[in-house]
Amino acid sequence: MSFRRRLPIALVLSVAAGSAMAHGGHGEHSFFAGFAHPIGGIDHLLAMLAVGLFAARQRGALRWALPVSFVVAMIGGALLAASGLVLPNVETGVAASLLVFGLLIAFVAKLPPGAALPLVAAFALFHGHAHEVESGHASMLMYAAGFVSASLMLHGAGFLLARWMPDSAVGRAAQRVLGSLIAGTGLVLLAS
Repeated sequence: MSFRRRLPIALVLSVAAGSAMAHGGHGEHSFFAGFAHPIGGIDHLLAMLAVGLFAARQRGALRWALPVSFVVAMIGGALLAASGLVLPNVETGVAASLLVFGLLIAFVAKLPPGAALPLVAAFALFHGHAHEVESGHASMLMYAAGFVSASLMLHGAGFLLARWMPDSAVGRAAQRVLGSLIAGTGLVLLAS
């Protein structure tokens, strides 16, 4: 089997292995608990993959700036939660991120940096806030190192998956299907 065929299979298997944990690790004092959180919940997992998928189809520096801005804003959201500041409707914000990112991917959107960066960062605040709130009494530094590492890994997996898809009608169709599935998951979460 060629590398181009093995890569998506390996990505799916590595991501799916963590999703069986379903947000495990609450209250644990460890890097692993933080690492498991984004992988263990379908909402965070799909959002992190979506950022990578979306970034891969952008031009120039925006390809790396989007995942970096997401991680920086996510840390900011975690710090807000750790300091006691509450963001309203955090779970709604997380679900809405799936809807918006999914639609951007499905429509193969290319946004200017002035629109893409603030959009991605705004949704990242909700994800970071949720990570910290669900950390229990874990060490902020170790837990944050874990969820940042997992997020970067998932951004990279989404980026590689998008770059693996050919820039052809078939590749764009596959991207539209992935984006539609992500957006649909966001709609389901928003409705629940």
